[in-house]
Amino acid sequence: MKEFVIVIPVRFDSKRLPGKPLIKILGKEMIIRTVEQCKKSKFLKSIYVATDSKIIFNLLKKKNFENVIMTPKKCITGTDRIAYFAKKIKAKTYINVQGDEPIIKPNDIDKIYQYAKKNRNEVVNGYAKIINYSELKNPNIPKVVFDDKKNLIYISRSSIPFVKNFDSGDYYKQICVYAFPRKILIKVYKNKKSKIEKKEDIEILRFLENNISVKMVKLSGESKAVDTRKDVIEVKKIISKKNFEKY
Repeated sequence: MKEFVIVIPVRFDSKRLPGKPLIKILGKEMIIRTVEQCKKSKFLKSIYVATDSKIIFNLLKKKNFENVIMTPKKCITGTDRIAYFAKKIKAKTYINVQGDEPIIKPNDIDKIYQYAKKNRNEVVNGYAKIINYSELKNPNIPKVVFDDKKNLIYISRSSIPFVKNFDSGDYYKQICVYAFPRKILIKVYKNKKSKIEKKEDIEILRFLENNISVKMVKLSGESKAVDTRKDVIEVKKIISKKNFEKY
């Protein structure tokens, strides 16, 4: 059994941006860019893609990326897809990097790994400060609230906590890099959304609803998940910077 593996869950269909894993960003498909960023991790060398799409499967094989696993289309979330993957490829802990994170910082992946290595029985999720009011009001960006020990209290697409006077020091967003211990992942994820998870459309809530604590780890916040065409344009601008290859 492996100790740690990175798993990138990818589905072809997206309600907000159909076919987004294959959208080309300055000449490279988004999923290819995500894989390339993961390969820059200092510590994690076992990297897999779990996908429901033969098109994505064949693309990665063509690009000489061999660690691709086909998963059923019936997997309702990325985490369910990883739970299915976990039954095929056994590891003690799975590091989840979303397939729509083409500029994820390798250092952020490594921070999640380093924390998870020391805390092997905890579910881990990344967070960063919200820097402006538009991020706070954007429903595509989940907002997080946690206690003094960095235990997640709640996560929502709404602006939480209540906004009276916006201060960037008071609000935080989820960064979609996770660590899942295998035993907990297999136990909780049965391909059926929990009640609040379904309403918020945020899959990490399923752990909270099953009385599993989630530890939050501060990351850089310099990544950019791609959910809309506007996000694609913003990511292109970031990648166009001369120093991106060191990013």
